[in-house]
Amino acid sequence: MSNTEKGGMHSVRNFLSCRQVLNLLTMLGFMLNYALRVNLTIAIVDMVRPNVTSTGNVTTTGNATLAGNATLAGIATLAGNATSLTGNSTSPDGVDVYEERFEWDSYQTNFVLGCFFWGYILTELPGGRLAELIGGRRVFGHSMLWASLLTLITPLAAHINYVVLIVVRVVLGFMLGASWPAIHPVAAVWIPPMERSKFMSNMMASSLGAAITMPICGYLISVAGWASVFYLTGGVGLLWSLAWFTFVYETPATHPRISAEERREIEEAIGTTTSKKRPSHVPWGQLLCSPAVWAIIICHGLAVFGFFTVVNQLPTFMSKILHFDIKQNGLFSSLPYLGKYVMAVASSYLADYLRKRGTLSTTATRKLFTTFALVIPGLLMIVQVFLGYDATWSVTIFSLALFAHGAVTAGYLGNGLDIAPNFSGTIFGLANTLSSFGGFLSTWMVGALTYTDQSFHSWQIVFWILAATYISGPIVFAIFGTGKLQPWNNPPERVKISDVTQEEGVPLKSEK
Repeated sequence: MSNTEKGGMHSVRNFLSCRQVLNLLTMLGFMLNYALRVNLTIAIVDMVRPNVTSTGNVTTTGNATLAGNATLAGIATLAGNATSLTGNSTSPDGVDVYEERFEWDSYQTNFVLGCFFWGYILTELPGGRLAELIGGRRVFGHSMLWASLLTLITPLAAHINYVVLIVVRVVLGFMLGASWPAIHPVAAVWIPPMERSKFMSNMMASSLGAAITMPICGYLISVAGWASVFYLTGGVGLLWSLAWFTFVYETPATHPRISAEERREIEEAIGTTTSKKRPSHVPWGQLLCSPAVWAIIICHGLAVFGFFTVVNQLPTFMSKILHFDIKQNGLFSSLPYLGKYVMAVASSYLADYLRKRGTLSTTATRKLFTTFALVIPGLLMIVQVFLGYDATWSVTIFSLALFAHGAVTAGYLGNGLDIAPNFSGTIFGLANTLSSFGGFLSTWMVGALTYTDQSFHSWQIVFWILAATYISGPIVFAIFGTGKLQPWNNPPERVKISDVTQEEGVPLKSEK
């Protein structure tokens, strides 16, 4: 390496540490992760020709949308009816048209929105385990790279055929499903235990992505048409992928830019909690029989059930009962997401500070912040039962509930890294797979309770159920949760794994 190159790397090293670069790119990655997922939910408003009569039954969950009668055999029938509208500069509803619009009814529209989760739910658990075996950097980076490419071809897929668009969305979900659990193995080898709460708050940048994506995409559609949404998010995703693979490495030992001081700090802080040789097998018996693991899974499932219900059903409640369109109010739409991210960051910094100073143990910290993050929304749902008939109160209550929910990053969300960093991807993948059904279940619940009676009384039952759900999660976690490293985190190896696969490099302490 030349002196010029060495000088350049030295100046970059002085500007940002490798962990700071990792944190920054992880935060941006989760912002884009959300943008790549929801861009269709924003663009489809302009993609579909208005006033098309529905021909089927549909059950909607917002981001988790399922077509009630949707079967693979029915796709061909749907595709036959999916024709397009072209040629006019102004659509029948008086909106300027920059791209062709499709004659999809509400059943077809929700079908194409919901098919994302067919692929998404398949790769949660495999993605986490794959990241443990080959490295989270590869899995997270490739999931985002291919998702970005699929996003870029989404407009073309829509123009070709309705079925092609469905296939693209299913594969997109397949790719993005692996990204969330993959980041835990990254933290296991890169982030010292006392800094992991702060790192996990980067996952909540998806909420920040929501607050930014919605208004930007709305503006783009108004000036350049719906296809521009996919070109922008896909293009930015490609640029992010390039930066990720350029500046992020699998381990500190393989990073060419890392300083000896930073590498030593990371390796000594992590110690032997994360294996140098990635475990070749999962001790499924001990993992599935561990109360600490089930505390995370159950708490996550109940929390996601409440979160999905609040986020996805709030617009319906506000519109049907209070006759207030929250989606059309940009401030009310984005404020809860911004608040959630602020709470995630603030609570995570506080949690790590308390743990570093020894004020609270890891176990006490996780239980305290989990209780705060979920009991507060539960109590607010009780308030909603009595005051929810007023739009101002409802918006305030739901905003505060989502704000408090952000503290889960300092609670159970990163607890898998405490109890078993070698299998943190598997644990979160398992929890996220099961919790994904929460969105579907919440939709069924609301539909069953309000189908024949769209009254505030019916919604009061929904709010009581949410209160019980939110409060039950931290109770389970308080009883069975722990922050202690589990003995099965380092199982005996069954097979020898090659050094090439490990990419560990030479241990720092043996360097002269």
